[in-house]
Amino acid sequence: MSELSEFLKYVPIFSELPDETIEKIAEIGQIKEFKKDSVILMEDEDGLTMFFIIEGKVKVTRVSSDGKEVILSVLGRSEFFGEMAILDGMSRSATVIALEDSKLFIIHRNDFLELLKKHPEISIPLLQELTARLRAADMKIKALSLKDAEGKVATVILQLAEEHGKVKHGIVEIEKMPLQQDLANMAGTSRETISRTLHTFAKKGFIELDGSTLRILDYEKFADTYR
Repeated sequence: MSELSEFLKYVPIFSELPDETIEKIAEIGQIKEFKKDSVILMEDEDGLTMFFIIEGKVKVTRVSSDGKEVILSVLGRSEFFGEMAILDGMSRSATVIALEDSKLFIIHRNDFLELLKKHPEISIPLLQELTARLRAADMKIKALSLKDAEGKVATVILQLAEEHGKVKHGIVEIEKMPLQQDLANMAGTSRETISRTLHTFAKKGFIELDGSTLRILDYEKFADTYR
């Protein structure tokens, strides 16, 4: 089995498919690399392709009415994007930018829709992922509209922990945290507020910062406090 096929086996929506089907999926797509800060797709453009992240990280963003960037989510290895436009045939709902050098597997719309017809079992994990993203969006909307600065920043940290965190000796570790300005764009606040709030969390014993790595020292207590 090829290296690409091995990767596709760990993409949640393909994980239950037989090896021969995985091999066929690998053949219908193509691999493309993007440098850090490259625009992968633009909001409002035609949605003709779906993307799967082999290596790297990307941010999904929109621009608010006052011209500020709002980061909707950060996606990493084995995650995918571009599925909304693929499914409904409408234009892209957001812009996606590479946060670091990234390698992506790309499937065209017609090929993916044909894949769904031949293998409807893909639809269930796809719907589960879309539902999880909707729940995360609901939580974020609630945080941005109802919570104070600490609550907003904590919501973003918890979101990153759930999506990218690794548990080590009871501590949740998030490697390669987004830059503080990107965190501010995710939380709907300023970079200065992010810096001040992270310092407050560290002082309270909730987190530990080590370069670009953030550790949540007591995840359950942190989550209970700010959810």
